[in-house]
Amino acid sequence: MATPDSLSLFTGLGLSEHKARETLKNSALSAQLREAATQAQQTLGSIDKATGTLLYGLASRLRDTRRLSFLVSYVASKKIHTEPQLSAALDYVRSHPLDPIDVVDFEQQCGVGVVVTPEQIEEAVEIAINRHLPQLSAERYHFNMGLLMGEARAALRWADGKMIKHEVDMQVLHLLGPKIEADLEKKPKAAKARLEESDRRTARDVVENGEVTEQTLSLMEQLRGEALKFHKPGENYKTPGYVTTPHTMALLQQHLQITGGQVRTRFPPEPNGILHIGHAKAINFNFGYAKANSGICFLRFDDTNPEKEEAKFFTAIYDMVAWLGYTPYKVTYASDYFDQLYAWAVELIRRGQAYVCHQRGDELKGHNALPSPWRDRPVEESLLLFEAMRKGKFSEGEATLRMKLVMEDGKMDPVAYRVKYTPHHRTGDRWCIYPTYDYTHCLCDSIEHITHSLCTKEFQARRSSYFWLCNALDVYCPVQWEYGRLNLHYAVVSKRKILQLVAAGAVRDWDDPRLFTLTALRRRGFPPEAINNFCARVGVTVAQTTMEPHLLEACVREVLNDTAPRAMAVLESLRVVITNFPAAESLDIRVPNFPADEAKGFHQVPFASVVFIERTDFKEEPEPGYKRLAWGQPVGLRHTGYVIELQRVVKGPSGCVESLEVTCRRADAGEKPKAFIHWVSRPLKCEIRLYERLFLHKNPEDPAEVPGGFLSDLNPASLQVVEGALVDCSVALAKPFDKFQFERLGYFSVDPDSRQGQLVFNRTVTLKEDPGKV
Repeated sequence: MATPDSLSLFTGLGLSEHKARETLKNSALSAQLREAATQAQQTLGSIDKATGTLLYGLASRLRDTRRLSFLVSYVASKKIHTEPQLSAALDYVRSHPLDPIDVVDFEQQCGVGVVVTPEQIEEAVEIAINRHLPQLSAERYHFNMGLLMGEARAALRWADGKMIKHEVDMQVLHLLGPKIEADLEKKPKAAKARLEESDRRTARDVVENGEVTEQTLSLMEQLRGEALKFHKPGENYKTPGYVTTPHTMALLQQHLQITGGQVRTRFPPEPNGILHIGHAKAINFNFGYAKANSGICFLRFDDTNPEKEEAKFFTAIYDMVAWLGYTPYKVTYASDYFDQLYAWAVELIRRGQAYVCHQRGDELKGHNALPSPWRDRPVEESLLLFEAMRKGKFSEGEATLRMKLVMEDGKMDPVAYRVKYTPHHRTGDRWCIYPTYDYTHCLCDSIEHITHSLCTKEFQARRSSYFWLCNALDVYCPVQWEYGRLNLHYAVVSKRKILQLVAAGAVRDWDDPRLFTLTALRRRGFPPEAINNFCARVGVTVAQTTMEPHLLEACVREVLNDTAPRAMAVLESLRVVITNFPAAESLDIRVPNFPADEAKGFHQVPFASVVFIERTDFKEEPEPGYKRLAWGQPVGLRHTGYVIELQRVVKGPSGCVESLEVTCRRADAGEKPKAFIHWVSRPLKCEIRLYERLFLHKNPEDPAEVPGGFLSDLNPASLQVVEGALVDCSVALAKPFDKFQFERLGYFSVDPDSRQGQLVFNRTVTLKEDPGKV
């Protein structure tokens, strides 16, 4: 029989021409599928579409090519003839990498020879329907029929899925009768939204190491997407791309004995800068996934580069993790394991998998670097030279230890150790060689028996070295999972670029409230719950996510609306004298901390004959639609029960309005005014800082959008300081980071610059805008 060309061969399996051509672009997949189809043809002659679909699934999902012929024989002989059987077979060979396969056990685990009768399917579907009968009767054809099919398949693992679906359709039709007009209408979206909101509200309390925090979304909703695909502890081999060796299963068994099947994650920052909003997603993901699965999460400092590490960064990172509401199971350091890492490096050389190289840094850069002329130097020579590196006999850059592998992105022989004569913050002068990320990270994960090594997408190119190194040393190999970074428009988060902003005087420091570092967001007044809620809504996906800042600000408003007590402040004041004030002294006005819920308490503010209002709340010649104070247009003063009416405008020599004289009456003694305005009396002077976006363009780092570079894109109005602002005396005892809603102005937080008698407030966010409000 003549062998057809690959395109005809693949379409003969049932693939569309488009899918066949796409498959041919993947050389590894197309070679494996060609081999599988050729072997199957020797048994079957022609291949039907159902068998072709199974062969494609086998070729695209099988990682251990040694098992290809074995599995193809079962598919071609129809012993494996359903998708559930194929999935079970693939799981079995992944979990049994050692030869030979126990055929009896394999066939039992894969349902070979198991016959599921129509009567069994009928009974399983009937049981599932009876379990959901009340809801099914109420919702009729709007009910999720997939639930019935899923329960029937769970009861009959090897049943044909099409037969189950047919039986579900038949029994539901018999029960409900044909569809009526109401069944054909789409389910109302509003009802669905209310149901989802209800589901979220039932899971607001999140417990983290004994502490309760409130989140808008449940942890499991936060971890939707990629996390749903994660392997169970000890089942690392089920992960696509995971590399097994003859030692894998024994190492996994040992791992399970040590951990008891516990989920273990880690958050591994480099202590060379301040955490930013993207790190908040990583913190929530690592700590949240562990907590959602009753596991633990380490905070591990990747302190392998003493040149860039400072004590203040260690402290700030720990503080930010705690601020977000998480307590690490244990704080560890890569430097804790320097002795073990060195011993493994020596072992790697002994196994012929690493060598000492003398190429300089510029020769190692890029993915097309020249191969090292020292790659094949004798093992004993590399051992002696590596010891000489440790003893300080080479200058920086004169020698490195490199691993013998090609990474996923084509980079050859990544560096494992380099010489640095900078004292380490924890080990002092003990070491003059330090391991790299590519060498350190996977081995520290192995030492700590991490089950899910969660990292952002740019580390995908390091996955091959991650698996290779653990397997080269025959140590427990965790699974590296990559997810998309979280970025924001109108922001830069690079440590190098933030340092440039500081040096240029564009911002004060790492915690300048215009930045999106976590210390800056805290200083601006963002509640940690709001940041966690934002990360939850973004979710976890493979794709990089770039969000608008206003979506984060919306989460901030949601939290502060329920937690920030109200106060009154005036930014640009205008003096108002009430000529007929109803008391000889001032009155004490009782103001609710939260007007929508007076059960949360009250505070008192003085109301005297002299008050101050916003200058914008008065106009001598108002435009149409203006509702605040003007001639013939009285306004109410919030919380007082009084209305004021203009009697006289007092102007200075330049013609500027200096003060107003008004009369007052009880609000219930006449017509209701068109507006109520805020005010202060006997106020405190304070400084208020109003923040806007730091950059003018969405993508300040994009040369196409900002040709002059991000430093040329600074917003000159990003900070406005109001030094003569007035605030009511209820905030007199406020401490740094205390938060308030200044009525009609926005949410504000006390800045650490505040001193006794001189409060400084940062505007966190404005109030939610109402386009219909004037």
